[in-house]
Amino acid sequence: MGGGSAGGGWWSQVRSTPYPATPCVPATYGSGQSDRAAPVGRAELLARLDRVLHSRGRALLTGPPGVGKTEVAQAAAEQASARGETVVWLAPQPADRDMAGAAAAALIASVPAFALDGLPGPQRDAVAVLCRESAAPAVGRDPIALRLALAGVLRTLAERSPVLLVVDDAQRIDADSADLLRFALHLAPPALRVVAVETPAPYAGGGADSGGAPMPLWVASEADVLLVPPLQADEMAELLVHHRLPSRLAGRIHRASGGNPRLALAVGRSLADARTPVHHAEALPLSGRARDVARRMLAPASAPVRATLLLAALALRPTTALLRRAGRPTAEAELAAAERAGLISLTEDGTVAFTAGLLPSTLVHDTCWTERSRGHAALAEVADDPVEAVRHRALANDVPDEDLAAEVAEAADTARRRGDSALAAELAMLAAETTPASLGRRRLERLVEAAEEAGRAARADLAMRAAADLLARDATPADRVRARLAVLDTAGQGLTDLDEIYVHAMEDSEGEPALRAAVQLRLAVKYVLADGDPVRSRAAAVESAALAMSVGDRHTAAQALTQQARMDRVLGSPDAERTLAEARALEMTDRPLGVRNSAQILTIRHALFDDRLSEARDQLYALLPLVERRGPVEDAIELFRTLAEVETRRGQCAAALAHAGRSLALTLEAGLSPGPAWYALALAETAGGSFARAAGYARRSVRASEEEGDHVFLARGLYALGRVQLVTGDVAGALETLRRVRDGENAQCTVDPSMLRWHEELAEALLASDALPEAQALLADVGPVAERLGRTTVLLGCDRVYALCLAAGGKTDEAVDLLVGTADRFAGHGLVLEQGRCLIALARVERRRRRRSAAQAAMQAAAAVFERAGAVPWLGLTAENPSPADSSAPPPAAGSALSRLTEAELRLARLVGEGASNQEAAAKLYLSVKTVEARLTRIYQKLDVRSRAQLATALNGLAAPSR
Repeated sequence: MGGGSAGGGWWSQVRSTPYPATPCVPATYGSGQSDRAAPVGRAELLARLDRVLHSRGRALLTGPPGVGKTEVAQAAAEQASARGETVVWLAPQPADRDMAGAAAAALIASVPAFALDGLPGPQRDAVAVLCRESAAPAVGRDPIALRLALAGVLRTLAERSPVLLVVDDAQRIDADSADLLRFALHLAPPALRVVAVETPAPYAGGGADSGGAPMPLWVASEADVLLVPPLQADEMAELLVHHRLPSRLAGRIHRASGGNPRLALAVGRSLADARTPVHHAEALPLSGRARDVARRMLAPASAPVRATLLLAALALRPTTALLRRAGRPTAEAELAAAERAGLISLTEDGTVAFTAGLLPSTLVHDTCWTERSRGHAALAEVADDPVEAVRHRALANDVPDEDLAAEVAEAADTARRRGDSALAAELAMLAAETTPASLGRRRLERLVEAAEEAGRAARADLAMRAAADLLARDATPADRVRARLAVLDTAGQGLTDLDEIYVHAMEDSEGEPALRAAVQLRLAVKYVLADGDPVRSRAAAVESAALAMSVGDRHTAAQALTQQARMDRVLGSPDAERTLAEARALEMTDRPLGVRNSAQILTIRHALFDDRLSEARDQLYALLPLVERRGPVEDAIELFRTLAEVETRRGQCAAALAHAGRSLALTLEAGLSPGPAWYALALAETAGGSFARAAGYARRSVRASEEEGDHVFLARGLYALGRVQLVTGDVAGALETLRRVRDGENAQCTVDPSMLRWHEELAEALLASDALPEAQALLADVGPVAERLGRTTVLLGCDRVYALCLAAGGKTDEAVDLLVGTADRFAGHGLVLEQGRCLIALARVERRRRRRSAAQAAMQAAAAVFERAGAVPWLGLTAENPSPADSSAPPPAAGSALSRLTEAELRLARLVGEGASNQEAAAKLYLSVKTVEARLTRIYQKLDVRSRAQLATALNGLAAPSR
């Protein structure tokens, strides 16, 4: 009976209760309901698995350890259970592989008693022997009876209800059990479907998933094999959010883990254990459990394979040829073995890529310096790029050497000119650390350069390392300020936990106008992003500009005036454009290195806000090649995000989705907060993707912005979410979300309505909630401001909602005239999605007027607009419902009495007419019972009915509109 745990083998863990909510538990039985969502990033795979099971009845989930195979199988089991199917879960333990009949015994022991009751005597005896002696030699067993018994058990279960059998860790099944299961499954009825979860042998050796070559449960052609792929970086960010880990680390954790969820969470928990501040964590503290996971993965590799992998880990661009020249003559064979073990992938040209960044990091970490030095020296001899050769020479040397340091510094300049900012930052740091301590001033200068280079590359880890080294030395106040500013520049949106750095920078810049100007400029950004105070931000920007101009620092002055102009726009100041023009004039003289936070990019964003979209688009595309080739990564992120917003507004849906996706990929790679990129993706998905995905991205943006304390993108994420909620009919959710936007914008004293157009959305949500006076008041407040500032298209959006207010008040003729004109004017501005939205509203009003042909014409026109733009979700609205903001409303019926009801009253009337109580209607519509009662009173009066029965009769007797 050996091979089990201290508490017994599989037999001590079998339960006759619902199958587990956690993986790797032995066979259990259950059925019931579940509303569990699909695992992160697995919705499409889960849908494919469901299709395969229903079409073929057999599926094999495969992939490396930790990729989430069991979680996918669990989700499929929960879906099956929710449909009323019986779920049988078999999960052999490692010791079961050498225990004849163990898996079959676990399966028999886990099923309910009724499945065994009908077995003939010999079969029951064979089952009893199997469950009593599974660890003993198979002496005295009747193999025919056992086969028939297992087949009979599964058939009996399937006769009661459809059955899903999940075989987790199939590679652990013993040979006898595999033979029994093969026979039983061959005879099983179609109502029994099977999912096997398997870790292939090359991955399993030596680890917790070991088990050797799996015993097949069926002929290969009988099942579809589904590979469970690694998570993408965006999905990794969502996984981290679920586990309360910082989403800004998604890119680096994704690289460290290769998208493997188990590795990713191990890395994340190492980060949590290290209690490393988010902004300083770009060099992830891969220790403890994360290193242990990597070591288990590397354990099967032989010594020669490890030696070759170490060289690959040390190289910047490892290839088979490079490793062979560096002293590994059998590199091909060793790399092939590593590839079979799932440690690397090899391309046709011999390029080597580790499947997870944790692997090379651990190889280097666990190797002594002497061996690493020999590896770098060998690579330095054969590298064909001078920059890489210098890097290897420096890393092979542990003695400070000024000549070598100078070469490394020159290599850093070369890498910067090539546009490789990450390598430039690494080399700049290496140059500083190679500089002899006797050359104190030169070392300090190089540390400052390293910090600033790291700032341009968004490498917070290197910036902090350089700053920490510099601050521990006798540096000048100017050097300390520059180093601290570099650290601040790597923080991205997350500026809430850096107050100490600002305080020290202010102290060190005392009496130095140029330095104080630079510090005040960073404070101006902090005040608006982290503190939500544009007034204070503007004051800091004004002071920064004045100080910079006093010492002739045009670059800082231009940036400060740009920030001032940005705040002037927020606050509704008429001086915004004049200030921005001053900044542009200085910028054209100064020729700044980047575009982020520049007057040039703000000019483009003002064009976006004003809906001068062709102008904005042309300027962005003119900048893009230069920024992609030589600019800092944050410049590229800014350009792609802005392009996504511009193309979304223009109705160029495919381009918007592509640019937003590129912005997100760069953001995650750089280790910055994904909140802004997720906001852009939410807008793009709303336009041309999926309302459901848009809502998901908007919620992620909100969470990330709250995580970073970013007031600006918190409001934007909420706006994107509220807009989707409104157009999909979740009026109560939209109202709550958009009121949060309003409260936040009011708290920040935001005046200009063009920068975030929440006013029209909130007014429409209020109208749909039967709050006509409040909607009208909101429109009355924003209209004069928009008119004073010349925000023409803001007024058009308000006109659309005002037309709906007119219709709600019974003035349908005026509403139609206004909507027709507004749709035409939106078209004239090139705002095709807004044009289509107006046409949908027009169709709704025409249907209420019983002008069915006019309503149909308006809806067809809207569909044509959306189809040309590729606005897939909006096109769906035209096919399903006349009102995107009223998806739950009944179709307007004939009769002048019904046409007098508001949309909110129509919804309530339909619910009550269908038999809902006041309490049920209140819950469904997110209203109080008192509001429902008051609204019902008005409905009764308008329809001249006195009871619910009369209301139902009145509704049923009215003709439905033609379609």
